[in-house]
Amino acid sequence: MLLVLSDEHREHLRILTQVDSAVVGEFGRIAVEFLRKGSNPKVYEGAARKLDVSSTSIQQAVDGLTYLLTESSKLMISEIDFQDSVLVLGFPEELNKVLLQFYLDNRKEIRKILSELEPSLPHYHNMEWRLDVQLASRSLRHQIKPTVTMKLHLKQDEDVSTKVLQTDPATLLHLIQELEQALAEMKTNHCRRIVRNIK
Repeated sequence: MLLVLSDEHREHLRILTQVDSAVVGEFGRIAVEFLRKGSNPKVYEGAARKLDVSSTSIQQAVDGLTYLLTESSKLMISEIDFQDSVLVLGFPEELNKVLLQFYLDNRKEIRKILSELEPSLPHYHNMEWRLDVQLASRSLRHQIKPTVTMKLHLKQDEDVSTKVLQTDPATLLHLIQELEQALAEMKTNHCRRIVRNIK
């Protein structure tokens, strides 16, 4: 699978052709640090002074390189596909080799960083349910009023929380239909493609 970069990203990476391979390696290190700790304007200003360019050019180059590395790592692009993706940029052969080596050395770490950045949401652990039926009351002798009570146990990291839900069967059936429709939607090619790109 080839990674397609927009013209804007190509322009941001253009500065890499004007520097030597050691500086490109430093840009890569800054890009990984950017993923780990966020933006650091002092680093951009220091690099801009050394290279005699504006700090926004440095920041754009780091952003472009970060995008290239994160998207490649997300999609687990193979060595050949990464080379082909970078080859389209029109970089010199030496720069392509430096970028490939940096990608191969750091893709596992980048995937680890990206997995730590995703939010930790509660997920299903267990469920208890009970069906209550009220057959009559003081005012209505022949009344049938069913109620479904569910106790959901949700797990987030190691913490287990409990939510109690109560509904009538008609609403529960509607909820089941909506969830089944959502599951069927997840099996379409469009959704599979989106999920594959998110991972």
